[in-house]
Amino acid sequence: MTDLSKARLDYGQIQKVDILAFGAHPDDIELSAAGTLIKHKSLGYTLGIVDLTQGELGTRGSAEIRQKEAQASAAILGLSVRLNFLMEDGFFEETRETLELIAASVRALRPKVVISNAIHDRHPDHGRGSSLVSRACFLAGLRQIHLTHNGAELEAFRPQSVYHYIQDRYIQPDFVVDISDVILQKFDSTKAYSSQFFDPNSQAPQTPISGPGFEDFLKGRWAEMGRPAGYDFGEGFTVERPLGVQDLIKLD
Repeated sequence: MTDLSKARLDYGQIQKVDILAFGAHPDDIELSAAGTLIKHKSLGYTLGIVDLTQGELGTRGSAEIRQKEAQASAAILGLSVRLNFLMEDGFFEETRETLELIAASVRALRPKVVISNAIHDRHPDHGRGSSLVSRACFLAGLRQIHLTHNGAELEAFRPQSVYHYIQDRYIQPDFVVDISDVILQKFDSTKAYSSQFFDPNSQAPQTPISGPGFEDFLKGRWAEMGRPAGYDFGEGFTVERPLGVQDLIKLD
Protein backbone atom coordinates (compact mmCIF):
# COMPACT_ATOMS: atom_id res chain seq x y z
CA MET A 1 0.00 0.00 0.00
CA THR A 2 1.38 3.40 -0.99
CA ASP A 3 1.50 6.14 1.64
CA LEU A 4 1.76 9.63 0.19
CA SER A 5 3.78 10.96 3.14
CA LYS A 6 6.71 8.60 2.45
CA ALA A 7 7.57 9.78 -1.07
CA ARG A 8 7.38 13.55 -1.43
CA LEU A 9 9.31 16.75 -0.90
CA ASP A 10 7.09 19.45 0.57
CA TYR A 11 6.91 23.13 -0.35
CA GLY A 12 3.54 23.52 1.39
CA GLN A 13 0.85 21.75 3.38
CA ILE A 14 -1.38 19.05 1.92
CA GLN A 15 -4.77 20.66 1.36
CA LYS A 16 -7.57 20.61 -1.18
CA VAL A 17 -7.06 22.63 -4.36
CA ASP A 18 -9.25 23.49 -7.33
CA ILE A 19 -6.58 22.97 -9.98
CA LEU A 20 -3.63 20.59 -9.71
CA ALA A 21 -0.84 20.78 -12.31
CA PHE A 22 1.68 17.98 -12.86
CA GLY A 23 5.06 18.35 -14.55
CA ALA A 24 7.72 15.78 -15.29
CA HIS A 25 10.35 18.40 -14.37
CA PRO A 26 10.39 21.63 -12.39
CA ASP A 27 9.75 24.44 -14.93
CA ASP A 28 7.57 22.31 -17.28
CA ILE A 29 4.44 23.95 -15.89
CA GLU A 30 5.88 27.45 -15.74
CA LEU A 31 6.88 27.34 -19.41
CA SER A 32 3.56 26.01 -20.67
CA ALA A 33 0.75 26.63 -18.18
CA ALA A 34 1.78 29.25 -15.61
CA GLY A 35 -0.38 31.92 -17.24
CA THR A 36 -3.42 29.69 -16.88
CA LEU A 37 -2.65 29.10 -13.20
CA ILE A 38 -2.10 32.82 -12.53
CA LYS A 39 -5.33 33.67 -14.36
CA HIS A 40 -7.33 31.23 -12.27
CA LYS A 41 -5.66 32.37 -9.06
CA SER A 42 -7.02 35.86 -9.83
CA LEU A 43 -10.49 34.32 -10.19
CA GLY A 44 -10.30 32.95 -6.66
CA TYR A 45 -9.33 29.34 -7.35
CA THR A 46 -6.72 27.47 -5.31
CA LEU A 47 -3.73 25.92 -7.04
CA GLY A 48 -1.22 23.14 -6.54
CA ILE A 49 1.73 21.70 -8.45
CA VAL A 50 3.33 18.27 -8.36
CA ASP A 51 6.77 17.89 -9.96
CA LEU A 52 7.50 14.23 -10.64
CA THR A 53 11.31 14.62 -10.67
CA GLN A 54 13.88 17.17 -9.57
CA GLY A 55 15.22 17.57 -13.11
CA GLU A 56 18.54 16.23 -11.90
CA LEU A 57 19.66 15.15 -15.38
CA GLY A 58 19.43 18.70 -16.70
CA THR A 59 22.59 20.01 -18.35
CA ARG A 60 22.49 23.21 -16.30
CA GLY A 61 21.94 23.71 -12.59
CA SER A 62 21.39 20.91 -10.09
CA ALA A 63 18.59 19.28 -8.13
CA GLU A 64 19.34 21.53 -5.14
CA ILE A 65 19.30 24.70 -7.25
CA ARG A 66 16.08 23.72 -8.96
CA GLN A 67 14.43 23.03 -5.60
CA LYS A 68 15.11 26.63 -4.62
CA GLU A 69 13.92 27.89 -7.99
CA ALA A 70 10.70 25.88 -7.67
CA GLN A 71 10.05 27.43 -4.27
CA ALA A 72 10.61 30.92 -5.69
CA SER A 73 8.23 30.22 -8.56
CA ALA A 74 5.61 28.80 -6.17
CA ALA A 75 5.54 32.14 -4.35
CA ILE A 76 5.06 34.04 -7.61
CA LEU A 77 2.25 31.72 -8.68
CA GLY A 78 0.52 31.88 -5.30
CA LEU A 79 0.38 28.12 -4.88
CA SER A 80 -1.28 26.48 -1.89
CA VAL A 81 0.98 23.45 -2.21
CA ARG A 82 3.91 22.24 -4.29
CA LEU A 83 5.19 18.67 -4.02
CA ASN A 84 8.10 16.86 -5.62
CA PHE A 85 7.82 13.08 -5.85
CA LEU A 86 11.56 12.50 -6.32
CA MET A 87 11.06 10.09 -9.22
CA GLU A 88 14.16 9.36 -11.29
CA ASP A 89 14.62 11.96 -14.00
CA GLY A 90 14.81 10.32 -17.42
CA PHE A 91 14.04 6.85 -16.07
CA PHE A 92 10.69 6.97 -14.26
CA GLU A 93 8.19 4.50 -15.65
CA GLU A 94 4.50 3.71 -15.43
CA THR A 95 4.60 1.21 -12.55
CA ARG A 96 2.20 0.36 -9.79
CA GLU A 97 4.32 2.39 -7.38
CA THR A 98 4.36 5.57 -9.48
CA LEU A 99 0.69 5.24 -10.41
CA GLU A 100 -0.35 4.82 -6.78
CA LEU A 101 1.79 7.75 -5.66
CA ILE A 102 0.13 10.11 -8.13
CA ALA A 103 -3.31 8.65 -7.39
CA ALA A 104 -2.71 9.25 -3.67
CA SER A 105 -1.90 12.91 -4.32
CA VAL A 106 -5.08 13.29 -6.37
CA ARG A 107 -7.11 11.78 -3.54
CA ALA A 108 -5.43 13.96 -0.92
CA LEU A 109 -5.66 17.24 -2.86
CA ARG A 110 -9.03 16.49 -4.53
CA PRO A 111 -8.70 18.87 -7.51
CA LYS A 112 -11.65 19.61 -9.78
CA VAL A 113 -9.25 19.90 -12.72
CA VAL A 114 -5.87 18.27 -13.38
CA ILE A 115 -3.46 19.55 -16.02
CA SER A 116 -0.40 17.61 -17.12
CA ASN A 117 2.39 17.33 -19.65
CA ALA A 118 1.97 17.30 -23.42
CA ILE A 119 0.74 13.99 -24.81
CA HIS A 120 3.95 13.76 -26.88
CA ASP A 121 6.99 16.01 -27.09
CA ARG A 122 10.74 16.27 -27.79
CA HIS A 123 11.64 15.10 -24.27
CA PRO A 124 10.33 11.54 -23.74
CA ASP A 125 9.61 12.24 -20.05
CA HIS A 126 6.84 14.62 -21.11
CA GLY A 127 4.72 12.09 -22.97
CA ARG A 128 5.46 9.45 -20.36
CA GLY A 129 4.43 11.82 -17.56
CA SER A 130 1.25 12.68 -19.46
CA SER A 131 0.21 9.03 -19.74
CA LEU A 132 1.18 8.31 -16.14
CA VAL A 133 -0.91 11.14 -14.70
CA SER A 134 -3.91 10.40 -16.90
CA ARG A 135 -4.03 6.74 -15.86
CA ALA A 136 -3.44 7.57 -12.18
CA CYS A 137 -6.36 10.03 -12.19
CA PHE A 138 -8.65 7.23 -13.32
CA LEU A 139 -7.26 4.79 -10.75
CA ALA A 140 -7.73 7.37 -7.98
CA GLY A 141 -11.47 6.91 -8.37
CA LEU A 142 -11.46 3.14 -7.82
CA ARG A 143 -12.55 2.31 -4.28
CA GLN A 144 -10.85 -1.06 -4.14
CA ILE A 145 -7.41 0.59 -4.41
CA HIS A 146 -6.30 1.45 -0.89
CA LEU A 147 -3.98 4.45 -0.47
CA THR A 148 -3.03 6.40 2.65
CA HIS A 149 -1.56 9.67 3.86
CA ASN A 150 0.20 9.64 7.24
CA GLY A 151 -1.36 6.22 7.78
CA ALA A 152 -4.95 7.40 7.21
CA GLU A 153 -7.03 5.92 4.40
CA LEU A 154 -7.62 8.31 1.48
CA GLU A 155 -11.17 8.34 0.09
CA ALA A 156 -11.54 7.46 -3.59
CA PHE A 157 -11.76 10.55 -5.80
CA ARG A 158 -11.54 11.34 -9.50
CA PRO A 159 -11.12 14.83 -11.02
CA GLN A 160 -13.86 16.06 -13.33
CA SER A 161 -11.37 16.79 -16.13
CA VAL A 162 -7.77 16.12 -17.18
CA TYR A 163 -6.18 18.51 -19.69
CA HIS A 164 -2.72 18.48 -21.26
CA TYR A 165 -0.64 21.59 -21.91
CA ILE A 166 1.49 22.04 -25.04
CA GLN A 167 5.27 22.18 -24.72
CA ASP A 168 8.19 22.25 -27.17
CA ARG A 169 6.55 20.65 -30.20
CA TYR A 170 3.45 22.29 -31.61
CA ILE A 171 0.19 20.42 -31.08
CA GLN A 172 -3.13 21.81 -32.32
CA PRO A 173 -4.92 22.94 -29.13
CA ASP A 174 -8.49 21.95 -28.37
CA PHE A 175 -8.94 25.15 -26.37
CA VAL A 176 -6.89 28.22 -25.50
CA VAL A 177 -6.73 30.24 -22.26
CA ASP A 178 -6.25 34.00 -22.63
CA ILE A 179 -3.10 34.98 -20.70
CA SER A 180 -2.64 38.43 -22.22
CA ASP A 181 -3.17 40.29 -18.95
CA VAL A 182 -0.84 38.03 -16.90
CA ILE A 183 2.03 37.62 -19.36
CA LEU A 184 4.52 39.55 -17.19
CA GLN A 185 3.77 37.40 -14.14
CA LYS A 186 4.15 34.30 -16.31
CA PHE A 187 7.58 35.49 -17.38
CA ASP A 188 8.50 36.13 -13.75
CA SER A 189 7.58 32.57 -12.77
CA THR A 190 9.57 31.18 -15.69
CA LYS A 191 12.61 33.34 -14.99
CA ALA A 192 12.66 32.01 -11.42
CA TYR A 193 14.54 29.09 -13.04
CA SER A 194 17.53 31.29 -13.75
CA SER A 195 19.91 28.31 -13.95
CA GLN A 196 18.09 27.04 -17.04
CA PHE A 197 17.86 30.15 -19.20
CA PHE A 198 20.11 32.73 -20.84
CA ASP A 199 22.77 34.24 -18.63
CA PRO A 200 25.64 36.01 -20.42
CA ASN A 201 27.87 35.42 -17.39
CA SER A 202 27.22 31.69 -17.12
CA GLN A 203 29.91 29.19 -18.03
CA ALA A 204 27.41 26.30 -18.15
CA PRO A 205 26.93 24.39 -21.42
CA GLN A 206 24.34 25.71 -23.83
CA THR A 207 21.01 23.91 -24.19
CA PRO A 208 17.99 24.36 -26.49
CA ILE A 209 16.40 26.69 -23.91
CA SER A 210 19.43 28.63 -22.67
CA GLY A 211 20.19 30.71 -25.74
CA PRO A 212 19.36 34.43 -26.02
CA GLY A 213 16.66 33.73 -28.63
CA PHE A 214 14.57 31.42 -26.46
CA GLU A 215 12.56 34.25 -24.89
CA ASP A 216 11.53 35.40 -28.36
CA PHE A 217 10.51 31.82 -29.19
CA LEU A 218 8.31 31.72 -26.08
CA LYS A 219 6.62 35.00 -26.93
CA GLY A 220 6.04 33.75 -30.45
CA ARG A 221 4.56 30.48 -29.23
CA TRP A 222 2.19 32.20 -26.82
CA ALA A 223 1.17 34.67 -29.54
CA GLU A 224 0.67 31.77 -31.96
CA MET A 225 -1.61 30.03 -29.48
CA GLY A 226 -3.58 33.16 -28.67
CA ARG A 227 -4.11 34.67 -32.11
CA PRO A 228 -6.71 32.23 -33.55
CA ALA A 229 -8.85 32.83 -30.45
CA GLY A 230 -8.47 36.62 -30.71
CA TYR A 231 -6.00 36.96 -27.81
CA ASP A 232 -2.60 38.65 -27.77
CA PHE A 233 -1.16 35.68 -25.87
CA GLY A 234 -2.61 32.29 -25.00
CA GLU A 235 -1.79 28.87 -23.62
CA GLY A 236 -3.15 25.88 -25.48
CA PHE A 237 -4.45 22.60 -24.09
CA THR A 238 -5.67 19.29 -25.44
CA VAL A 239 -8.54 17.32 -23.96
CA GLU A 240 -9.15 13.64 -23.28
CA ARG A 241 -12.89 13.83 -23.93
CA PRO A 242 -15.17 16.36 -25.64
CA LEU A 243 -15.99 19.44 -23.60
CA GLY A 244 -19.65 19.83 -22.65
CA VAL A 245 -21.44 23.06 -23.59
CA GLN A 246 -24.69 24.43 -22.17
CA ASP A 247 -24.82 27.78 -24.01
CA LEU A 248 -23.25 28.36 -27.45
CA ILE A 249 -23.53 32.13 -27.06
CA LYS A 250 -21.13 32.10 -24.10
CA LEU A 251 -18.36 30.41 -26.10
CA ASP A 252 -15.63 32.80 -27.30
